[in-house]
Amino acid sequence: MCIRCAWVDLSKPDYVAYHDDEWGVPVYDDQRLFEFITLESAQAGLSWYTILKKRDNYRRAFADFDIHTVAAFDGEDITRLLNDAGIVRNKLKINAAINNAQRFIEIQHQFGSFSAYQWQFVNDRPRVNSIASPEDYVATSEQSDIFAKDLKKRGFKFLGSTTVYAHMQACGMVNDHHNQCFRKEQVIALY
Repeated sequence: MCIRCAWVDLSKPDYVAYHDDEWGVPVYDDQRLFEFITLESAQAGLSWYTILKKRDNYRRAFADFDIHTVAAFDGEDITRLLNDAGIVRNKLKINAAINNAQRFIEIQHQFGSFSAYQWQFVNDRPRVNSIASPEDYVATSEQSDIFAKDLKKRGFKFLGSTTVYAHMQACGMVNDHHNQCFRKEQVIALY
C-alpha cells in the first residue's frame, strides 16, 4: 500500500497528482517560482485545492506566468482579470501579483536570478523536517519569517510568513512530507 501525507484527499486525483509529482520537489526555475509565489499569494484565506483547481486558468490569465508580461500589466489587464471567473477576482490580490512581478525582476537584477535569492534563506540546501504526526506540521519557521520580512522590505504584497512557508514547502525549500510518505525519500534522493 502506498502511504501519502494525511492532508492529501485521495478522492481528488488532481490533488494526489500534485502531491505525488510536485509538492516538495526543489524548483530553481524563476518562471516556476513566480508561478508558485503568485498562486500562494492568491491562496491567502482560501484552500490550496481551490487554487489548484484554478491553476490552468491562472496560467492563461497571467500569460503563463511570464514575469515581464505580468509586470507590464496595466489598467486594462486589471479589468480583464477582475472579470475572469476562472481566477480569484480579488483586486488586491491581482494588484499584488503585478507589483510582485515588478519586485521579482528587481531581485533578478540584483541576484542574477530569483532562485539564487530565494535559496539563500535555506543555505542553498532543502531542509528536511521530521514529520511523524499532524502536530509536527508548522505554518511558519524562522526561515519563512526572515524570508517574508525581506520580501516585504523589497515591496512585495500579500506575502506573510505563513504564505511564504507554504511557498517554501511547494517548491522544495523544505521537505515536509510525512516520514512514512513514499515521497519523502524520493524527494531527498533529488538533492
